[in-house]
Amino acid sequence: MDKEKEKELKKSVARFAVPDRNAGIRQLINTLVPFLILWIAAYLSMAVSPWLAAGLGVVAGGFVVRLFIIFHDCTHQSFFKNKKANRIIGTITGILTLFPFDKWKRSHSIHHATSGNLDKRGTGDIWVMTVDEYVQASFKERLIYRLYRNPVIMFGLGPIYLFLVSNRFNRKGAKRKERVNTHVTTAAAALIYGMIIWMAGWEAFLIVQLPILYISGALGIWLFYVQHQFEDSYFEEESEWNFVKAAVDGSSYYKLPKVLQWISGNIGFHHVHHLSPRVPNYALEKAHDATPPLQYATTITLKTSLESIKFRLYDTENKTFRTFREVQPLLKTKESAPVSRRMQNES
Repeated sequence: MDKEKEKELKKSVARFAVPDRNAGIRQLINTLVPFLILWIAAYLSMAVSPWLAAGLGVVAGGFVVRLFIIFHDCTHQSFFKNKKANRIIGTITGILTLFPFDKWKRSHSIHHATSGNLDKRGTGDIWVMTVDEYVQASFKERLIYRLYRNPVIMFGLGPIYLFLVSNRFNRKGAKRKERVNTHVTTAAAALIYGMIIWMAGWEAFLIVQLPILYISGALGIWLFYVQHQFEDSYFEEESEWNFVKAAVDGSSYYKLPKVLQWISGNIGFHHVHHLSPRVPNYALEKAHDATPPLQYATTITLKTSLESIKFRLYDTENKTFRTFREVQPLLKTKESAPVSRRMQNES
């Protein structure tokens, strides 16, 4: 795609980057109200059955994902036109989803500015090693990476780390505003949880809250993972990296059933979102349908998305992901020739 076509593509999508106050209010109502009803009902149902309470917690966890998408839009200043309104709603939804507004806004902005850039990995993204890096790494580094990419750890322990560690502590060198916002978010969440424990007890809190946090956390990590980890995803070194190609070729269109599309706040139209982050989630599908070039983006479904679990290492020579098993023979020898080129010759 030449520069002129890239410019036209960005221009055609930019017209959807206009927040609609009424649409935003409707989404707040149809997301926050059901979540609060389910949340309260889950605790009240403890008198009937702990299993019913846990089940309602699972459903409420789905609504937390949708709340997170609202939070996510607010960090992009795309949910409402008013900057203050975005910050207020973003802070509230951040407390409910356990995400500090300023800390996440910064890291996610870096993710958008560097997605697919091999020379600028490490902030706000999923850790990806290239085949060459993995083969040249020490045993300890490879072990840590393999553990990190293990589905049980990433989607099982990942939510625990995300909520209790990553989102609770500030990065080194964070500005005062960011540090304060992180602590306020944590303190507000602790106050809410403390009140719940005081009124309902520890047992009820764990039975209801753990499913909510685990389901929302695991689904959130999965969505973030799968939208950039597909077989022919886009990764380039800084000298060759292109923002538009990274957005369209490096982000998938996750075609979900309508119910899941609604719960996930249309974030499956990830290629549109990366091309124009100011398009609110409630306008992503319209932008996709009205822009023919975007309809050629890599499309994945629930079934095909499961294949992404086996994609572990990026082969820069062949522009595709490899499994650990495919790379294993290369660990037996570390010749001077480029690793990915050797693998191409061997296959």
